[in-house]
Amino acid sequence: MFTLPKYSEPDFSKLTNCPNAVFTPCPKDGVAPENYHAMSIYPEYFRVDGYWLLAEESRMDCVPVLENGKIFIKEFRNLKKGELVAVGRTEDGSEGIFLHEQPFTSETDDEQAFAFRQNRSRETAFSKDYDDLYELLRYEKDNGKILWVMGPACAFDADTRNGLSALIKKGYMHALLAGNALTTHDLEAGLFGTALGQNVYTQRSIPNGHYCHLDLINKARLAGSLEECIKQYDIKDDIIKTCIEENVPIVLAGSIRDDGPLPSVYANAYEAQDAMRNEVRDATTIIALATTLHTIAVGNMTPSYRLVNGTVRPVYFYSVDVSEFPLNKLQDRGSLSSRTIVANVQDFVSQLAARI
Repeated sequence: MFTLPKYSEPDFSKLTNCPNAVFTPCPKDGVAPENYHAMSIYPEYFRVDGYWLLAEESRMDCVPVLENGKIFIKEFRNLKKGELVAVGRTEDGSEGIFLHEQPFTSETDDEQAFAFRQNRSRETAFSKDYDDLYELLRYEKDNGKILWVMGPACAFDADTRNGLSALIKKGYMHALLAGNALTTHDLEAGLFGTALGQNVYTQRSIPNGHYCHLDLINKARLAGSLEECIKQYDIKDDIIKTCIEENVPIVLAGSIRDDGPLPSVYANAYEAQDAMRNEVRDATTIIALATTLHTIAVGNMTPSYRLVNGTVRPVYFYSVDVSEFPLNKLQDRGSLSSRTIVANVQDFVSQLAARI
């Protein structure tokens, strides 16, 4: 039975002589004051009027703003002139800022410092990871928010699409972040039975198959919306259709290489980022499948903790890819709490769909 690890507050008795944090006004819109403090993925406290205030929500590489006695975290572009930003770059309390690096009890705290095969690779045995994930998802289905981040490879195979649709229907997806490609090829498969012109089961290319995804985009743009496209062309058995039927929010972020794009794809990168963060800000488990750039983007806006009903709990972040490179890249970019699984998305999704 899954249980959340308990949060341990810092020992504030050792920080009684620390000064209050200093907050300096922004000199203009979109600009932080000199010596601004940048946030990490960990819980951070700011001493205000003698009390240590937790930043209840965080995002790496953004700045803490004091408003009405609370700490809010904002992107640089969203700062307004005169807003009070914490300044100081030490995190041991000496400037009124304290970073809490080990907030949750862990079974691995007493493990030896030197041991073989500590990194995640194709040689890693992931059986325990899968078992942990099954238990976590069963818990999160009713007690958290499960956010999925998907690349187009999730739509290239019939079993993957069927497995994901089944997971959605069972209530294991509470929001979806993706791009134009995932949605295009998923709807293409629902209409033509192909993804990029290849049959999603046999993987055989059909004549003029390279037109299929373009035809789908064109039909969707004529219909005016994804919902109307699905209705007009009787598109069946796809991930996006199931999300719509189950009222799962979908955020589609555009890219510089998009065809079309489909209706509802955000063409403005910062509007897309804001929409993605709106879904991320209350997510408690994130599963990112086969998409390097989307995974890194979501990882960079996801802290290691979340405040839920007055209790601090961990955020679980799983990154799954057949290549080790994107998995390592995510951790290289600061998302140190992510858990990685080297696997083909078809195998990963099929395992989940069969076991939970």
